[in-house]
Amino acid sequence: MEHPRILFSGSLISFAVITATFACSNGQCKLGDECSSDADCQTGLSCFSCSEAFDGLRCIRSTTTNQFEFMNSLPFNRYAYLTTHNSFANEVEPLHTGIRLTFLNQEDNVTQQLNNGVRALMLDTYDFKGDIWLCHSFGGRCHDFTAFWLAIDTLKEVEAFLSANPSEIVTLFLEDYVETPNGLSKVFKDAGLMKYWFPVSSMPQNGRDWPLVKDMVASNQRFVVFTSAKSKQESEGIAYQWNYVVENHYGDVGEHPGECSNRGESAPLDDKSKSLVLINHFHSIALKVMACEDNSASLISMLDTCYGRAGNRWANFVAVDYYKRSDGGGVFQAVDKLNGQLLCGCDDVHSCVPGSSSATCSATKDQ
Repeated sequence: MEHPRILFSGSLISFAVITATFACSNGQCKLGDECSSDADCQTGLSCFSCSEAFDGLRCIRSTTTNQFEFMNSLPFNRYAYLTTHNSFANEVEPLHTGIRLTFLNQEDNVTQQLNNGVRALMLDTYDFKGDIWLCHSFGGRCHDFTAFWLAIDTLKEVEAFLSANPSEIVTLFLEDYVETPNGLSKVFKDAGLMKYWFPVSSMPQNGRDWPLVKDMVASNQRFVVFTSAKSKQESEGIAYQWNYVVENHYGDVGEHPGECSNRGESAPLDDKSKSLVLINHFHSIALKVMACEDNSASLISMLDTCYGRAGNRWANFVAVDYYKRSDGGGVFQAVDKLNGQLLCGCDDVHSCVPGSSSATCSATKDQ
């Protein structure tokens, strides 16, 4: 008589485990719920693992909040934008040179990144094989084993996104090694992006505000490009980044808790003659297993630290590797915080009253 009770008890335990495992599915799983695939999670969530924070797979955020839906009547520099470091170095695109022996930084291709709310891309541009390529450097040059693909292919993805989303703005930060005269301006023209170009002549000097987002959209000047090559501003009309942006140090040097050190090429972070603040938060070598922790609490801590270092200014751009990896809200919640502070002085953009043009918070956070 003992064996049946043992078996029955074991069956109850198994049933309980199965019930718990399949407590939600088919797009019903909420933030933090266990899941088996992306299809289990609600819209805006994906199914990921984060061994540093939890066992197994759970639904975490994978898309941003559209801050322009709350208000679009503020200057461009009064918003925050999710930025992907080395956006081109992703797992999706096929090989174009037969071999690639270099590190990756993102999982999604550029189109997927943009569709998930990324609004600024970091691209490394090189002369290679008689054209302009996106590439990692080895010895200061592009090689078959560090090359990804032609720049025009990625720029055409950006053009397609801007065409399909007429109220959105995309920013590029170019680590620019192109020496071909007018090589960059030609590839932008060939990709069909000049019709969206935001001209250098309209960029503010001496810390003044940028144009209003709604005016940038109305004039279709929705493509903002910065280059690391100073000569390109005069020769090709591409804005020299350090005339307009301050930035903290990238890589391991910039990843010390409680510190926000200045990037060498940048003016001091608290130099308010530059209207835009970019905060890097990633290691020198991108490791997917570290991204979950990097993109969670330590990211929020870094943004708080850099706020003070930047003269009490919140970041406009926050650049990360493996942007979808976190223990829950991740970089998406971080950008919500930045936009909440920039738009209405609240800790979450959902607390800003939609449509308001002033610093107004709702009494209850919208979910």
